[in-house]
Amino acid sequence: MTTKTALVTGANKGIGYEIAAGLGALGWRVGVGARDDARRESAVEKLRAAGHDVFGVPLDVTDDASVARAADRLDELDVLVNNAGITGGMQQRPTTADLDVVRTVVETNVIGVIRVTNAFLPLLRRSASPRIVNMSSGVGSLARQSAPDASELTIGPVAVAYSPSKTFLNGVTVQYARELRDTNIKINVACPGFVATDLNNFRGVRTPEEGAHIAIKLATLPDDGPTGGYFEDAGRIPW
Repeated sequence: MTTKTALVTGANKGIGYEIAAGLGALGWRVGVGARDDARRESAVEKLRAAGHDVFGVPLDVTDDASVARAADRLDELDVLVNNAGITGGMQQRPTTADLDVVRTVVETNVIGVIRVTNAFLPLLRRSASPRIVNMSSGVGSLARQSAPDASELTIGPVAVAYSPSKTFLNGVTVQYARELRDTNIKINVACPGFVATDLNNFRGVRTPEEGAHIAIKLATLPDDGPTGGYFEDAGRIPW
């Protein structure tokens, strides 16, 4: 069997690290994408010590040159997991919004995904079963955000930068699915749930390992699997 290759952005810690570990446990070769050199190499060392076939990929999703150099480092790619993201900090009330924060969050969480995806599409097109997984969040669901009985536990706090950036990412994913519908590339959105990471000061109720499950599932979809969908462990999420 030919070893499959994946790239996970933001994989030096948290959910991204566990996605890399999970794919590595399946026998995949995994690129650990991260912009911080020391953290990236530390993650690579830990993953290799656990028996995984991994390699570091210097990658800043907000920088054109960095992304281009990362794409040049790889000869093949079967799966891209766009996991890198930021919250922009809290609070993010619309009436007092710092527009620079909104721009920065969108640049990373949305434009960064487009930048990375387009750079690696030529490699993915050469794969027999290419998959793209965009890590979003349940807070990106407009149906959930607008539900009259929604609680902060399920939809998060009022956040004019972070939550809409995930809604934007969901919409971008659908547009990719539409354009690529006549190819063998499957692209889906993954919601890891409320995971305890440094993005939420470790207030989450799920472990990073649990949060990685849905991404690994979508990364390894069979050829008759879905595309253009929005999923959590329990199934589809309403847009």
